[in-house]
Amino acid sequence: MNTTFRKSMLSVAGLAFAGGVFAGPIAHVAAPSTDARPVAVVQADKPDTSKLIPHGTQGVQSHIDLNDEQTANAKAIIAATKKAGLPERAAVISIATSLQESKLENLGHLGDANDHDSLGLFQQRPSSGWGTPEQITDPEYSTTAFLKGLKQVDGWQDMPLTDAAQTVQVSAYPDAYAQWEQQAADLVGQYWNS
Repeated sequence: MNTTFRKSMLSVAGLAFAGGVFAGPIAHVAAPSTDARPVAVVQADKPDTSKLIPHGTQGVQSHIDLNDEQTANAKAIIAATKKAGLPERAAVISIATSLQESKLENLGHLGDANDHDSLGLFQQRPSSGWGTPEQITDPEYSTTAFLKGLKQVDGWQDMPLTDAAQTVQVSAYPDAYAQWEQQAADLVGQYWNS
């Protein structure tokens, strides 16, 4: 078999000819597809929505656009939840609670506008035993404190979000947490595996 014919045959087979030996597959550039059907992109590492919102949302949902600080606080809540070994649902409850309490802002003392001595992402009070002002305004500490309270609630995993959050927070507006469930789930879905 002559060399030119051998090279042609190897090329057809997708192999390269290098000095009389096979050099492996030839890099092949595929022709553009003429199939115009849309391709679905599936992100396998996103948490399952049924785990994030197992009861469906309750009532009208609220949504706010987040700035960089608020997004960083949501990520800090997720990180603290993961560090505590709790599932995505705990992060959804935590973020929804913080959205209601502070709009994910790590609030210091607000003077006359302050609700007693409430501080931080969860508006926890030093006088109620949540920790020192310095601790409560640390996102990891305040989230961990909230999660410790959540873990003490029997059946929190199976409760509607607003019931679980209210049992920990003891708010004057117990149903207000429900309005943030979808945005909290969206944030957990977006950042849990990032």
